[in-house]
Amino acid sequence: MAMAGLYRRVLPCPPAVDFASTEGKQLFLEAIQNGTMEGFFKLISYFQTQSEPAYCGLASLSMVLNALAIDPGRKWKGPWRWFDESMLDCCEPLEKVKAKGISFGKVVCLAHCAGAKVEAFRSNHSTIDDFRKQVMACTTSDNCHLISSYHRGLFKQTGSGHFSPIGGYHAGKDMALILDVARFKYPPHWVPLPLLWEAMNTIDEAPGLHRGFMLISKLHRAPALLYTLSCKHESWVTISKHLMDDLPVLLSPENVKGIKDVLSSVLSNLPSNFVEFIKWIAEVRRQEENGQNLSDEEKGRLAIKEEVLKQVQDTPLYKHVTSILFSENSVCQSNAASDSSLANVAASICCQGAGLFAGRSGSSDRFCCLQTCVRCYRATGDNSATVVSGTVVNGNGEQGVDVLVPTSQVKTSCCPSGQDRCSPMHPASNDVLTALLLALPQHTWSQIKDTMVLQEIENLVSAENLPPLLQEEILHLRGQFLLLKKCKDNKVEEDLAAPPF
Repeated sequence: MAMAGLYRRVLPCPPAVDFASTEGKQLFLEAIQNGTMEGFFKLISYFQTQSEPAYCGLASLSMVLNALAIDPGRKWKGPWRWFDESMLDCCEPLEKVKAKGISFGKVVCLAHCAGAKVEAFRSNHSTIDDFRKQVMACTTSDNCHLISSYHRGLFKQTGSGHFSPIGGYHAGKDMALILDVARFKYPPHWVPLPLLWEAMNTIDEAPGLHRGFMLISKLHRAPALLYTLSCKHESWVTISKHLMDDLPVLLSPENVKGIKDVLSSVLSNLPSNFVEFIKWIAEVRRQEENGQNLSDEEKGRLAIKEEVLKQVQDTPLYKHVTSILFSENSVCQSNAASDSSLANVAASICCQGAGLFAGRSGSSDRFCCLQTCVRCYRATGDNSATVVSGTVVNGNGEQGVDVLVPTSQVKTSCCPSGQDRCSPMHPASNDVLTALLLALPQHTWSQIKDTMVLQEIENLVSAENLPPLLQEEILHLRGQFLLLKKCKDNKVEEDLAAPPF
C-alpha cells in the first residue's frame, strides 16, 4: 500500500523552543555571552541530516567526528578522507541499522573504532547533576562534544528512541540545544535540561537497558602504525582471536623452554589470512605516501608514522621476531613469502639477485633477506635509477646485494636530494608482528610455566621500557584489542567503559 508523503513535522512548543524563533535567538545570544556555545560553531559547520530514518546514531557520530577533525584513515569518495554514515560500518551491519536502528552501546563501540576518545554513561549509572556538569564542560569547549540518546515522547514529538548532539547550553534557563540530525522532521530546538534527562532516563527496549549520553573527544595523537582496529575487517577479527584467546593455550605446554619456543608458537600458528592483513596495512601506507600535494599536516603525520616504525625496529623484541620469522623452514618460506608489501617485494628482488650471483638463474628458493633498503638516485634531467639493497642469508652465511631496478613509468618515492639514506619502508610482517605482540595484555603470557622464560618475555614486551611515542601507540592498540574482544563477545552493551590498558 502506498505511503503518504510527509514534509516535516510541527515542533511541539512547549516544551521545546525552536532555535530560529525570536525566543530561540535570544537564548542563543545570551548563551554566547555566557560562554556556553563554544562547541556550537564546529558542530554547526559539520551539521548533517541523517540519510536514512534509522541512521540518527550514525549521523550524530559522523557529524561529531568531523567536527573534531578526526582522520578516518580511509577514503570516502575520490581522494577525500571524510566520515560519512556509510563509513561507520563496523560493530553493527549497516543493513541491520537501516532496518532496526542502533543501540547506545554499539554507537559507543563505533566511536572507539573510529579512533575517538569516548566516555559513556547510562542514565542509571549517572545523575542529572553529573549530566549538567558534562554539558557545561562540553559547551564551554570546542574539543569535546556530547551525544544524547533519548526518547522523543517526553518532548511530545513523534517517534521513539533518537540520537542527536547537544550544541549549546543556557545556564540561566537550564536549557540545552539539541541539533536534531532528523532535519527533515524537526529543526534544532532548545529543551529544558531536566526534561532531557527524563527522556534519557528511559529504557531502550531492544537491549533492555537505559539510554544515556556520551562525551566524544580527540585522542592526543592518532594511531600511526597499525591504525585503528575494525570490527568488520575479518583479518583483524581472526588475528585478535588468535593472539587473545588461542595464544595463551599454545604457551601452556611444558616444552616452552625459551624465547624461541614462545615466538615460534606464535608464528607457526598464524591465521591463514595474516598475509591479507599485512597487504591491507601496506596498501594504506602506499596510498598515503603516493598522495599528491600533501599538506604540511599530512606530511607531519607521515613523519610520525616513520618514526614509530623506526622505534618498533629498534626494540629487542623486533630482533627476535625477525630472526625467527625469516629463518629457514619458517613462515618466511610460506606466509611471509607471499606477502606483497613493498618490503617483501624488495626482499624478493634481493633474493633473486643473490640467486643470479650464485649461478641459479632467477632462483631465490635458498635465500632469505633480513633487511632491505630502497634508494633513488637522480641523474641528469628527469632520469632516475632505483637501487634495492639487502642483506641476504643462506646456509653459507650472509652477503650484501645491490640490485638495479629498471626504470618504469611509475613514479618512485625518492630520498631528498643530497641524502644517501634508506627511504622509510611500509610496515612488513616482522614490524606488524612486533607491534601486535607488544600490544597484547600482560596476562597473555601468564600460562608460560618456566619462570625464567616468563620473566624474559615480560621484559621484552613491557610497554614501560618503550620510548614515549611508541608507548602511546602500543597502549592505544592494546585498548583497541580489548574493545574488539568486547564487540565480538557482545559485551559492549553491558560494559561501556573505555578498554583498560
